[in-house]
Amino acid sequence: MRFDESPNLPAKLRLPRASHTYGFVWQAIFFLMWFVYVLKSLNSDFIYIGSTNDIGRRLKEHNSGIVTSTRAYLPYKVELYVAVETESKARRLEKYFKTGSGKAVLYHRMLL
Repeated sequence: MRFDESPNLPAKLRLPRASHTYGFVWQAIFFLMWFVYVLKSLNSDFIYIGSTNDIGRRLKEHNSGIVTSTRAYLPYKVELYVAVETESKARRLEKYFKTGSGKAVLYHRMLL
């Protein structure tokens, strides 16, 4: 099962089915990407920012309580994600989003 077919992912994060050749190329490129993601608790206003190369797996880990820093505010939904080419770019962007100006960009430009 592709990560975007996971029943835990919101419909807006699922990829549309593509044609034969194009679909395989798109999936290959997509799975080589790294992601900076923003999770929002469904029970409070708590926001969590992280990075991963597999959003579906990471969302399951957060919602199952494996991640200590998010355990208190279960369950979560993916509010936003940004795809980048490398892990180092993802880590830098994650670090930026956790700063004051990065949070301002998230809230005023991306999370509307």
